[in-house]
Amino acid sequence: MQIQDLPYADPGVPDARSGPRFLWWLFRNQLTGQLKALAWGLLHFASVASLPFCVGVAVQAAVDRSGGRLALAGGLMALACAGNAVGDTFLHRAAVTNWITAAARVQQLLGRKAAVLGSVLTRRVAAGEVVAVSTGDVEKIGWFVEALSRFTAAAVTIALVTVGLLVYQPALGVVVAVGLPVLALAVLPLLPRATRRADVQREKAGRATELASDTVAGLRVLRGIGGEDLFLDRYRRASQEVRHAAVRSARMWSLIAAVQVLLPGLLLITVVWYGVHLARDGRIAVGELVTVYSSVMLLTYPLRHFEEIAMAYSFSRPSARRAARVLSLERATDTAGTRPAGVPAGDLYDPGTGLLAPAGRLTAVVCGDPDAAGRLAERLGGHATQEGGAVLLGGVPLDELPLDSARTAVLVQDKDPVLLSGTLRDLFDVPASGAVAPEAALDAAQCGDVLAALVQGSLGAEDPMDARITERGRSLSGGQRQRLALARSLVTDPEVLVLDEPTSAVDSHTEARVARGVRDLRAGRTTVVFTSSPLLLDRADRVVFLHGDTVAAVGDHRELVRTEPRYRAVVTREPEDATAPAGHAAEDGGPRADKVLHGLGELEELAEIEETA
Repeated sequence: MQIQDLPYADPGVPDARSGPRFLWWLFRNQLTGQLKALAWGLLHFASVASLPFCVGVAVQAAVDRSGGRLALAGGLMALACAGNAVGDTFLHRAAVTNWITAAARVQQLLGRKAAVLGSVLTRRVAAGEVVAVSTGDVEKIGWFVEALSRFTAAAVTIALVTVGLLVYQPALGVVVAVGLPVLALAVLPLLPRATRRADVQREKAGRATELASDTVAGLRVLRGIGGEDLFLDRYRRASQEVRHAAVRSARMWSLIAAVQVLLPGLLLITVVWYGVHLARDGRIAVGELVTVYSSVMLLTYPLRHFEEIAMAYSFSRPSARRAARVLSLERATDTAGTRPAGVPAGDLYDPGTGLLAPAGRLTAVVCGDPDAAGRLAERLGGHATQEGGAVLLGGVPLDELPLDSARTAVLVQDKDPVLLSGTLRDLFDVPASGAVAPEAALDAAQCGDVLAALVQGSLGAEDPMDARITERGRSLSGGQRQRLALARSLVTDPEVLVLDEPTSAVDSHTEARVARGVRDLRAGRTTVVFTSSPLLLDRADRVVFLHGDTVAAVGDHRELVRTEPRYRAVVTREPEDATAPAGHAAEDGGPRADKVLHGLGELEELAEIEETA
């Protein structure tokens, strides 16, 4: 796999049982790239390791006054330098390729998991944690893969050079063979503490990032209540905690680096002292001493990769554990995809609550608990958060459909939709049936003022479709974002469209026009709207009232307002008289219900007048 071949056609099925198992799975899937890095690394390190031999031959040739051997040493040195340059270049290329392709594989796996789980993902894992895994943790995992590419070649080179020294000069070779493992393993006792400090630093940095993200998202509200200084102080304290944790972590890694400098120096001193002693006794030649000394000195270069791999593994292991945790999450049911692909049609029915949405009609659902409404909306879309009876579409369980088919059949728009940055044309570049034009969807969602605002804020955008949307649509109001998201959902034209509070941030006059536009545009298609707005409820073909987790009443809005006190309490936001008999409650609530219906009629009449004008 090369960088230009990304993304992967299939990133594979990861072993997410633990962090180390996930890293091992990633290594096995990067085996070809690792072998390439090993080959180029051996060329590079072997060329570096051969330089001392060339120097030793040159020194001995100068002592013996041999011009031929001196020329031979020069030729060997030139060849070693060429091998060093070529090997280092392609080792770096292979290692970085392994890093990027491994990181891309992990990001594809995380993206696929997020697509499968949908909004259920953030119910099981904090959104900040998901962002941290897909950015910082992915980078650390890629760093480990790259470090492993270099470390493998360095370890093989050190082993070969040690064996060569034992054969070339056994007396000094024994000293090197004993000292090198000590150098390599000396930092191991320090790694657990360094890892713990690095984890603390990451956790504090994650909390600071999440606090900063929340502050930016709510900046408009903060300015409105004068709370900038309060949140600034909170972030200042959080950033200071990150700084202190980073200093503590850096101190430990500085100690590890100091050990990696000190011990090789002691080994060099030992080799020189013992080598001089042997040379004075005539047991080795001066050239042999120079060769051994140079070899040990240059071995400190590949030895640095032992420190790097230790650091990379210490950082990547918790990162891999967190990534494996996200990748191990599954949908509530494990039967998805057991039915052939295809988009079913018919009534939408939830056996858990008894909710029925007839095909081709607009059904409004009223829940007393907004969170329960959100969970039910996800359930209707096939994103159940827990085990239970599957939602049926035309008698076909959504959980048994392939995920693509289920999402083509049912689209769920939650109460807080996200708008990605880009042009308005990019926003509507989504899978769709083609039956609904963007212009018709924008008109139905009453986005005329939104288009004007976007064109005004985009320099040189004559066509509204070329107007740019800022990150998450923050330059727009909450109601404008809702209407743009609604228009995007209408463009897709799914068999079933589920909307969770699509107009909660829209004024009453605009809401009345949106209700009429959605009803007209979705004529003949199944639409389910979770709302407590009388304007939307009055436009529905059928209203379902859920009390707790079961259907308590079904009818039209005006009928339920008059006959169902609990429904009226939710819609009017007024407390119900739970102790009164049903008949008395309806009778006592009659004038209040008439007032609600009269106000509703006035708003509708005003909206029609405005539209005509």
